[in-house]
Amino acid sequence: MGSASSKDKTTRYFYSFYFLTFFSFGALFPLLTVYLKEDVGLSGSQIGMIMSISPVVMIFVQPLWGIFSDYTQKPKQILIWTLFLTAMTGIAFSFMGSYAALLAIAFLLAVTQSALVPISDSITLNYVQRVKGNYGSIRLWGAIGFAVAVLVAGWLSDFFSLKVIFYTFAIALLIGTVVTTFLPKESQSIRVNVRDGFGTLMKMPKFVMFLVTTFLIFGPVFANNFYFGLFITDIGGTVTSVGIAFLLAAGSEAPFMRVAGKWIGRFGLHTIMISAATIAMIRWFIYFFEPPLYFVYVTTIAQGFSVGLFIPAALQFVRDIAPTSARATAVSLYTAVGNGLGSWFCTFLGGFIVEYYSVAHVYLFFGLLTMCGLVFIVLINQADKRELARAS
Repeated sequence: MGSASSKDKTTRYFYSFYFLTFFSFGALFPLLTVYLKEDVGLSGSQIGMIMSISPVVMIFVQPLWGIFSDYTQKPKQILIWTLFLTAMTGIAFSFMGSYAALLAIAFLLAVTQSALVPISDSITLNYVQRVKGNYGSIRLWGAIGFAVAVLVAGWLSDFFSLKVIFYTFAIALLIGTVVTTFLPKESQSIRVNVRDGFGTLMKMPKFVMFLVTTFLIFGPVFANNFYFGLFITDIGGTVTSVGIAFLLAAGSEAPFMRVAGKWIGRFGLHTIMISAATIAMIRWFIYFFEPPLYFVYVTTIAQGFSVGLFIPAALQFVRDIAPTSARATAVSLYTAVGNGLGSWFCTFLGGFIVEYYSVAHVYLFFGLLTMCGLVFIVLINQADKRELARAS
Protein backbone atom coordinates (compact mmCIF):
# COMPACT_ATOMS: atom_id res chain seq x y z
CA MET A 1 0.00 0.00 0.00
CA GLY A 2 2.89 2.33 0.92
CA SER A 3 4.55 1.92 -2.48
CA ALA A 4 1.30 2.73 -4.33
CA SER A 5 0.84 5.97 -2.36
CA SER A 6 4.50 6.96 -2.86
CA LYS A 7 4.07 6.28 -6.61
CA ASP A 8 0.98 8.55 -6.62
CA LYS A 9 2.91 11.25 -4.78
CA THR A 10 5.86 11.02 -7.21
CA THR A 11 3.47 11.15 -10.19
CA ARG A 12 1.91 14.31 -8.72
CA TYR A 13 5.38 15.89 -8.52
CA PHE A 14 5.85 15.07 -12.22
CA TYR A 15 2.46 16.67 -13.02
CA SER A 16 3.50 19.81 -11.09
CA PHE A 17 6.90 19.91 -12.78
CA TYR A 18 5.46 19.74 -16.33
CA PHE A 19 2.71 22.21 -15.46
CA LEU A 20 5.20 24.78 -14.09
CA THR A 21 7.87 24.33 -16.80
CA PHE A 22 5.41 24.70 -19.68
CA PHE A 23 3.58 27.45 -17.74
CA SER A 24 6.85 29.41 -17.85
CA PHE A 25 7.20 28.83 -21.64
CA GLY A 26 3.56 29.86 -22.18
CA ALA A 27 3.99 33.03 -20.12
CA LEU A 28 6.99 34.22 -22.14
CA PHE A 29 7.28 32.99 -25.72
CA PRO A 30 3.82 33.68 -27.24
CA LEU A 31 3.95 37.31 -26.02
CA LEU A 32 7.68 37.91 -26.57
CA THR A 33 7.16 38.92 -30.23
CA VAL A 34 4.45 41.39 -29.16
CA TYR A 35 6.84 42.80 -26.48
CA LEU A 36 9.74 43.13 -28.96
CA LYS A 37 7.51 44.88 -31.50
CA GLU A 38 5.43 47.14 -29.25
CA ASP A 39 7.70 47.88 -26.26
CA VAL A 40 11.18 47.68 -27.81
CA GLY A 41 10.17 48.76 -31.34
CA LEU A 42 12.13 46.16 -33.32
CA SER A 43 11.49 45.45 -37.02
CA GLY A 44 10.04 42.18 -38.32
CA SER A 45 13.42 40.82 -39.46
CA GLN A 46 15.05 41.74 -36.10
CA ILE A 47 12.25 39.93 -34.24
CA GLY A 48 12.64 36.93 -36.59
CA MET A 49 16.39 36.87 -35.88
CA ILE A 50 15.93 36.96 -32.07
CA MET A 51 13.14 34.37 -32.05
CA SER A 52 15.07 32.02 -34.37
CA ILE A 53 18.10 31.86 -32.02
CA SER A 54 16.39 29.36 -29.72
CA PRO A 55 15.72 26.67 -32.38
CA VAL A 56 19.29 26.96 -33.78
CA VAL A 57 20.88 26.67 -30.35
CA MET A 58 18.59 23.72 -29.67
CA ILE A 59 19.96 21.79 -32.67
CA PHE A 60 23.55 22.03 -31.43
CA VAL A 61 23.27 22.37 -27.65
CA GLN A 62 20.46 19.92 -26.84
CA PRO A 63 22.50 16.81 -27.81
CA LEU A 64 25.39 18.16 -25.68
CA TRP A 65 23.13 18.39 -22.62
CA GLY A 66 22.07 14.77 -23.31
CA ILE A 67 25.71 13.62 -23.53
CA PHE A 68 26.62 15.58 -20.36
CA SER A 69 23.65 14.04 -18.53
CA ASP A 70 24.64 10.51 -19.70
CA TYR A 71 28.28 11.11 -18.77
CA THR A 72 27.64 12.46 -15.25
CA GLN A 73 24.59 10.22 -14.61
CA LYS A 74 23.17 13.16 -12.63
CA PRO A 75 20.22 14.38 -14.72
CA LYS A 76 18.30 15.65 -11.68
CA GLN A 77 21.11 17.96 -10.49
CA ILE A 78 21.63 19.28 -14.04
CA LEU A 79 17.88 19.94 -14.29
CA ILE A 80 17.82 21.87 -10.98
CA TRP A 81 20.73 24.10 -12.03
CA THR A 82 19.47 24.76 -15.55
CA LEU A 83 15.99 25.64 -14.23
CA PHE A 84 17.52 28.18 -11.84
CA LEU A 85 19.84 29.68 -14.49
CA THR A 86 16.99 29.90 -17.05
CA ALA A 87 14.87 31.81 -14.51
CA MET A 88 17.72 34.27 -13.81
CA THR A 89 18.37 34.79 -17.53
CA GLY A 90 14.65 35.46 -18.05
CA ILE A 91 14.77 38.29 -15.50
CA ALA A 92 17.96 39.70 -17.11
CA PHE A 93 16.12 39.70 -20.50
CA SER A 94 13.69 42.36 -19.20
CA PHE A 95 16.56 44.83 -18.66
CA MET A 96 17.97 44.59 -22.20
CA GLY A 97 17.17 47.49 -24.51
CA SER A 98 19.58 47.32 -27.44
CA TYR A 99 19.28 44.84 -30.32
CA ALA A 100 22.81 43.43 -29.70
CA ALA A 101 22.10 42.90 -25.97
CA LEU A 102 18.78 41.21 -26.81
CA LEU A 103 20.54 38.84 -29.23
CA ALA A 104 23.13 37.95 -26.57
CA ILE A 105 20.58 37.32 -23.81
CA ALA A 106 18.34 35.34 -26.20
CA PHE A 107 21.36 33.11 -26.92
CA LEU A 108 22.08 32.56 -23.20
CA LEU A 109 18.42 31.82 -22.50
CA ALA A 110 18.34 29.27 -25.34
CA VAL A 111 21.46 27.48 -24.02
CA THR A 112 20.05 26.92 -20.52
CA GLN A 113 16.44 26.39 -21.61
CA SER A 114 17.36 23.75 -24.21
CA ALA A 115 18.34 21.39 -21.35
CA LEU A 116 14.94 21.44 -19.66
CA VAL A 117 12.69 19.35 -21.91
CA PRO A 118 15.08 16.55 -23.04
CA ILE A 119 16.51 15.96 -19.55
CA SER A 120 13.11 16.04 -17.83
CA ASP A 121 11.65 13.80 -20.57
CA SER A 122 14.44 11.28 -20.08
CA ILE A 123 13.88 11.24 -16.27
CA THR A 124 10.12 10.89 -16.83
CA LEU A 125 10.41 8.12 -19.46
CA ASN A 126 12.79 6.11 -17.24
CA TYR A 127 10.42 6.51 -14.28
CA VAL A 128 7.35 5.61 -16.37
CA GLN A 129 9.03 2.46 -17.76
CA ARG A 130 10.08 1.42 -14.24
CA VAL A 131 6.65 1.82 -12.63
CA LYS A 132 4.58 0.95 -15.75
CA GLY A 133 3.10 4.47 -15.83
CA ASN A 134 1.69 6.57 -18.66
CA TYR A 135 3.95 9.25 -20.18
CA GLY A 136 1.03 10.87 -22.08
CA SER A 137 -0.96 11.54 -18.90
CA ILE A 138 2.10 13.26 -17.32
CA ARG A 139 3.06 15.27 -20.43
CA LEU A 140 -0.56 16.39 -20.70
CA TRP A 141 0.04 18.72 -17.72
CA GLY A 142 2.59 20.59 -19.83
CA ALA A 143 -0.09 21.42 -22.42
CA ILE A 144 -2.44 22.56 -19.63
CA GLY A 145 0.30 24.69 -18.01
CA PHE A 146 1.17 26.36 -21.33
CA ALA A 147 -2.49 27.11 -22.06
CA VAL A 148 -3.25 28.60 -18.64
CA ALA A 149 -0.03 30.66 -18.68
CA VAL A 150 -0.77 32.54 -21.89
CA LEU A 151 -4.14 33.59 -20.51
CA VAL A 152 -2.69 34.64 -17.12
CA ALA A 153 0.26 36.47 -18.75
CA GLY A 154 -2.13 38.18 -21.20
CA TRP A 155 -4.32 39.47 -18.36
CA LEU A 156 -1.30 40.60 -16.31
CA SER A 157 0.23 42.35 -19.36
CA ASP A 158 -2.98 44.27 -20.03
CA PHE A 159 -3.14 45.20 -16.33
CA PHE A 160 0.55 46.10 -15.75
CA SER A 161 2.86 46.05 -18.80
CA LEU A 162 4.31 43.44 -21.17
CA LYS A 163 7.46 43.25 -18.98
CA VAL A 164 5.43 41.14 -16.55
CA ILE A 165 5.95 38.11 -18.88
CA PHE A 166 9.62 37.84 -17.79
CA TYR A 167 8.77 37.80 -14.08
CA THR A 168 5.93 35.29 -14.53
CA PHE A 169 8.37 33.09 -16.51
CA ALA A 170 11.04 33.28 -13.77
CA ILE A 171 8.68 32.69 -10.81
CA ALA A 172 7.19 29.55 -12.44
CA LEU A 173 10.69 28.16 -13.08
CA LEU A 174 11.88 28.90 -9.53
CA ILE A 175 8.88 27.04 -8.08
CA GLY A 176 9.66 24.28 -10.62
CA THR A 177 13.23 24.15 -9.27
CA VAL A 178 11.87 23.39 -5.79
CA VAL A 179 9.49 20.71 -7.18
CA THR A 180 12.39 19.05 -9.05
CA THR A 181 14.15 18.30 -5.73
CA PHE A 182 11.28 15.84 -5.01
CA LEU A 183 11.60 13.96 -8.33
CA PRO A 184 13.23 10.50 -8.33
CA LYS A 185 16.96 10.19 -9.15
CA GLU A 186 16.43 8.43 -12.49
CA SER A 187 19.40 7.92 -14.77
CA GLN A 188 19.75 5.86 -17.90
CA SER A 189 22.96 3.87 -18.03
CA ILE A 190 22.48 2.72 -21.65
CA ARG A 191 25.44 3.88 -23.70
CA VAL A 192 24.50 4.85 -27.23
CA ASN A 193 27.06 5.16 -30.01
CA VAL A 194 25.66 8.25 -31.72
CA ARG A 195 27.99 8.10 -34.74
CA ASP A 196 27.15 4.48 -35.62
CA GLY A 197 23.44 5.14 -35.03
CA PHE A 198 23.54 8.23 -37.25
CA GLY A 199 25.20 6.27 -40.09
CA THR A 200 22.63 3.47 -39.87
CA LEU A 201 19.68 5.88 -39.89
CA MET A 202 20.96 7.93 -42.83
CA LYS A 203 21.02 4.74 -44.93
CA MET A 204 17.26 4.30 -44.32
CA PRO A 205 15.32 6.18 -47.06
CA LYS A 206 12.09 6.02 -45.07
CA PHE A 207 13.69 7.63 -42.00
CA VAL A 208 15.30 10.39 -44.11
CA MET A 209 11.94 11.05 -45.80
CA PHE A 210 10.29 11.27 -42.40
CA LEU A 211 12.91 13.81 -41.25
CA VAL A 212 11.94 15.99 -44.24
CA THR A 213 8.27 15.51 -43.29
CA THR A 214 8.83 16.65 -39.69
CA PHE A 215 10.83 19.66 -40.92
CA LEU A 216 7.91 20.73 -43.16
CA ILE A 217 5.11 20.03 -40.65
CA PHE A 218 6.66 20.81 -37.24
CA GLY A 219 8.46 23.94 -38.49
CA PRO A 220 5.16 25.86 -38.91
CA VAL A 221 3.67 24.30 -35.74
CA PHE A 222 6.49 25.57 -33.52
CA ALA A 223 6.99 28.89 -35.35
CA ASN A 224 3.25 29.53 -34.90
CA ASN A 225 3.93 29.93 -31.15
CA PHE A 226 5.97 33.03 -32.02
CA TYR A 227 3.73 34.57 -34.71
CA PHE A 228 0.25 33.75 -33.43
CA GLY A 229 0.38 36.64 -30.91
CA LEU A 230 1.29 39.10 -33.68
CA PHE A 231 -1.44 37.66 -35.90
CA ILE A 232 -4.13 38.12 -33.20
CA THR A 233 -3.10 41.75 -32.49
CA ASP A 234 -2.92 42.35 -36.26
CA ILE A 235 -6.57 41.35 -36.79
CA GLY A 236 -7.65 43.66 -33.95
CA GLY A 237 -7.26 41.52 -30.83
CA THR A 238 -5.84 42.68 -27.47
CA VAL A 239 -3.09 40.99 -25.42
CA THR A 240 -5.88 39.27 -23.46
CA SER A 241 -7.29 37.99 -26.80
CA VAL A 242 -3.87 36.44 -27.47
CA GLY A 243 -4.15 34.70 -24.09
CA ILE A 244 -7.64 33.38 -24.82
CA ALA A 245 -6.61 32.11 -28.29
CA PHE A 246 -3.56 30.29 -26.88
CA LEU A 247 -5.63 28.89 -23.99
CA LEU A 248 -8.08 27.38 -26.49
CA ALA A 249 -5.31 26.17 -28.86
CA ALA A 250 -2.90 24.68 -26.32
CA GLY A 251 -5.76 23.54 -24.07
CA SER A 252 -7.29 21.54 -26.92
CA GLU A 253 -4.04 19.52 -27.24
CA ALA A 254 -4.53 17.82 -23.85
CA PRO A 255 -7.71 15.78 -24.62
CA PHE A 256 -6.31 14.69 -28.00
CA MET A 257 -2.99 13.62 -26.42
CA ARG A 258 -5.03 11.57 -23.97
CA VAL A 259 -6.79 9.58 -26.73
CA ALA A 260 -3.84 9.51 -29.16
CA GLY A 261 -2.68 6.00 -28.19
CA LYS A 262 -6.19 4.57 -28.56
CA TRP A 263 -6.79 6.27 -31.93
CA ILE A 264 -3.39 5.23 -33.30
CA GLY A 265 -4.27 1.63 -32.34
CA ARG A 266 -7.64 1.88 -34.05
CA PHE A 267 -6.89 3.86 -37.23
CA GLY A 268 -3.14 3.29 -37.72
CA LEU A 269 -0.17 5.66 -37.59
CA HIS A 270 -0.36 6.80 -41.21
CA THR A 271 -4.06 7.68 -41.11
CA ILE A 272 -3.59 9.72 -37.92
CA MET A 273 -0.56 11.59 -39.32
CA ILE A 274 -2.25 12.32 -42.68
CA SER A 275 -5.43 13.57 -40.94
CA ALA A 276 -3.49 15.72 -38.44
CA ALA A 277 -1.32 17.30 -41.18
CA THR A 278 -4.37 18.00 -43.38
CA ILE A 279 -6.16 19.80 -40.53
CA ALA A 280 -2.99 21.86 -39.78
CA MET A 281 -2.64 22.83 -43.47
CA ILE A 282 -6.30 23.97 -43.71
CA ARG A 283 -5.87 26.04 -40.53
CA TRP A 284 -2.80 27.90 -41.88
CA PHE A 285 -4.52 28.66 -45.21
CA ILE A 286 -7.61 30.01 -43.39
CA TYR A 287 -5.41 32.46 -41.43
CA PHE A 288 -4.02 33.87 -44.68
CA PHE A 289 -7.50 35.32 -45.34
CA GLU A 290 -7.49 37.09 -41.92
CA PRO A 291 -10.84 35.78 -40.60
CA PRO A 292 -12.62 37.62 -37.74
CA LEU A 293 -11.33 36.98 -34.19
CA TYR A 294 -14.29 34.79 -33.12
CA PHE A 295 -13.62 32.49 -36.10
CA VAL A 296 -9.92 32.24 -35.14
CA TYR A 297 -11.07 31.14 -31.66
CA VAL A 298 -13.20 28.41 -33.28
CA THR A 299 -10.29 27.18 -35.45
CA THR A 300 -7.91 26.83 -32.47
CA ILE A 301 -9.35 23.36 -31.76
CA ALA A 302 -7.57 22.36 -34.98
CA GLN A 303 -4.33 22.71 -32.99
CA GLY A 304 -5.49 20.06 -30.53
CA PHE A 305 -6.28 17.68 -33.37
CA SER A 306 -3.16 18.37 -35.43
CA VAL A 307 -0.52 18.78 -32.69
CA GLY A 308 -2.09 16.59 -30.00
CA LEU A 309 -2.25 13.64 -32.41
CA PHE A 310 0.76 14.26 -34.67
CA ILE A 311 3.37 14.51 -31.87
CA PRO A 312 2.63 11.09 -30.24
CA ALA A 313 2.13 9.44 -33.68
CA ALA A 314 5.40 10.83 -35.08
CA LEU A 315 7.36 9.80 -31.97
CA GLN A 316 5.94 6.26 -32.18
CA PHE A 317 6.68 6.08 -35.93
CA VAL A 318 10.33 7.10 -35.35
CA ARG A 319 10.72 4.51 -32.55
CA ASP A 320 9.07 1.81 -34.71
CA ILE A 321 11.22 2.25 -37.82
CA ALA A 322 14.57 2.82 -36.05
CA PRO A 323 16.74 -0.17 -35.10
CA THR A 324 16.75 -0.67 -31.29
CA SER A 325 20.43 0.30 -31.02
CA ALA A 326 19.78 3.64 -32.75
CA ARG A 327 16.45 4.56 -31.14
CA ALA A 328 17.83 7.28 -28.85
CA THR A 329 19.75 8.80 -31.77
CA ALA A 330 16.66 8.58 -34.01
CA VAL A 331 14.53 10.49 -31.47
CA SER A 332 17.29 13.12 -31.00
CA LEU A 333 17.61 13.61 -34.78
CA TYR A 334 13.85 13.81 -35.24
CA THR A 335 13.62 16.44 -32.45
CA ALA A 336 16.57 18.43 -33.82
CA VAL A 337 15.15 18.52 -37.36
CA GLY A 338 11.48 19.25 -36.49
CA ASN A 339 11.67 21.33 -33.29
CA GLY A 340 15.07 22.77 -34.14
CA LEU A 341 15.82 23.18 -37.83
CA GLY A 342 12.19 23.41 -39.02
CA SER A 343 11.27 25.87 -36.28
CA TRP A 344 14.37 28.02 -36.98
CA PHE A 345 13.71 28.09 -40.75
CA CYS A 346 10.05 29.12 -40.33
CA THR A 347 10.72 31.63 -37.54
CA PHE A 348 13.65 33.26 -39.34
CA LEU A 349 11.93 33.52 -42.74
CA GLY A 350 8.68 34.50 -41.03
CA GLY A 351 10.35 37.68 -39.71
CA PHE A 352 11.23 38.82 -43.24
CA ILE A 353 7.75 37.91 -44.54
CA VAL A 354 6.18 40.03 -41.74
CA GLU A 355 8.45 42.96 -42.60
CA TYR A 356 7.96 42.90 -46.38
CA TYR A 357 4.41 41.51 -46.63
CA SER A 358 2.26 40.78 -43.54
CA VAL A 359 1.65 38.23 -40.76
CA ALA A 360 -1.14 36.76 -42.95
CA HIS A 361 1.50 35.90 -45.61
CA VAL A 362 3.50 34.02 -42.93
CA TYR A 363 0.50 31.69 -42.63
CA LEU A 364 0.33 31.24 -46.41
CA PHE A 365 3.99 30.15 -46.22
CA PHE A 366 3.15 27.76 -43.32
CA GLY A 367 0.25 26.28 -45.33
CA LEU A 368 2.42 25.63 -48.39
CA LEU A 369 5.16 23.95 -46.31
CA THR A 370 2.60 21.74 -44.54
CA MET A 371 1.10 20.77 -47.91
CA CYS A 372 4.56 19.58 -49.05
CA GLY A 373 4.94 17.65 -45.76
CA LEU A 374 1.60 15.98 -46.41
CA VAL A 375 2.83 14.79 -49.82
CA PHE A 376 5.80 13.10 -48.09
CA ILE A 377 3.56 11.30 -45.55
CA VAL A 378 1.40 9.99 -48.39
CA LEU A 379 4.55 8.76 -50.22
CA ILE A 380 5.78 7.00 -47.03
CA ASN A 381 2.32 5.45 -46.61
CA GLN A 382 2.34 4.11 -50.19
CA ALA A 383 5.89 2.73 -49.74
CA ASP A 384 4.76 0.91 -46.56
CA LYS A 385 1.73 -0.54 -48.37
CA ARG A 386 4.00 -1.84 -51.17
CA GLU A 387 6.33 -3.41 -48.56
CA LEU A 388 3.35 -5.14 -46.88
CA ALA A 389 2.07 -6.38 -50.26
CA ARG A 390 5.52 -7.81 -51.09
CA ALA A 391 5.84 -9.44 -47.65
CA SER A 392 2.45 -11.13 -47.99
